[in-house]
Amino acid sequence: MTATLASGTIIFIVGNSRSGTTMMRRVLGKHPEIYMLEELHFFEQLWSSSDKDKQLTVPEAAALASRLFFIQRDGYLTEMNEQKHFEEAMNMVSSMEKALYPHEVLRTFLHYETARGGRSIPCEKTPQDVFYIKEILELFPEAKIINMVRDPRGVMLSQKRKWQRRNMGAGFMTRKEQRRLRINYHPITISKLWNASQRAAQPFLEHERVRTVIFENLVNQSEELVRGLCSFLEITYDPAMLHIPQVGSSNEADKPDTFGIKTERAGNWEKGGLNKGEIWFCQQICSNYMAAYGYDVKPIQPGIGYKLWYYVSFPFKLALALLFNLHRMKNIGEAIRRRLK
Repeated sequence: MTATLASGTIIFIVGNSRSGTTMMRRVLGKHPEIYMLEELHFFEQLWSSSDKDKQLTVPEAAALASRLFFIQRDGYLTEMNEQKHFEEAMNMVSSMEKALYPHEVLRTFLHYETARGGRSIPCEKTPQDVFYIKEILELFPEAKIINMVRDPRGVMLSQKRKWQRRNMGAGFMTRKEQRRLRINYHPITISKLWNASQRAAQPFLEHERVRTVIFENLVNQSEELVRGLCSFLEITYDPAMLHIPQVGSSNEADKPDTFGIKTERAGNWEKGGLNKGEIWFCQQICSNYMAAYGYDVKPIQPGIGYKLWYYVSFPFKLALALLFNLHRMKNIGEAIRRRLK
């Protein structure tokens, strides 16, 4: 099965839903030519806009590459050890013929790891990169971007339960990460971030190198949608792409021995897990973009207690979330502005 993508093409998966981007990652990763990398968190955490025209020294470029190697091979949540892969990173950087811009280090690393994995098309998935679509298109003219969109109420339920993944198959998750995920959750925060991701993606919905995929369509019309996606990516459709393990959900334990795309995941928020206040806030905040994507608003009216609790707790929860996520942003001001823009 041979890919017809032009040599050097890179696929980026972004979006407002970690579950959606993860499912897309597994689908594309079943293609024989596509190599799925881990979430590298390059943009925002290792790169900011001030780095766009910044040329690195060889040691600086090697240090950046070493971090990428560690994230890819040892895990994003593992305590960073830049020295572990530094020698290999130095060798890779020393072989680069282009100027040592940070994005060129990333490009070289993506192809390096893809070739090492015996495939030809690198594919990287970091949901938050939805806020960097413009930069990805500019810095990587060979890139194609898949933007995943999911019903915000489904996203909210997934985020609410995400901290529980440690007990449902994600044993690699540290207790520190569990605490961070619990602190991150608040219905107003999640709703506003969902809106922010839609605003960020809006200017590129019709871009020839960007394809927006609705999570619910991927679940309910899997083969038709994946065939269309393969056409967009200029690769041959492979039926194995739909034969993915049922793991990674925040709503149920992993079933690594069960394969296929589970249709029940489309509207799982309607089966419980969110209270009336959470649904009400989500619909109030996200209604405009929900309508644009065809998501129905359910008639619901929570008691005053729900509204008061979430309004009062919001600023405190937001401050805590910012505190627990400071280490994940290279330029805090820029990261916040992109979400508020």
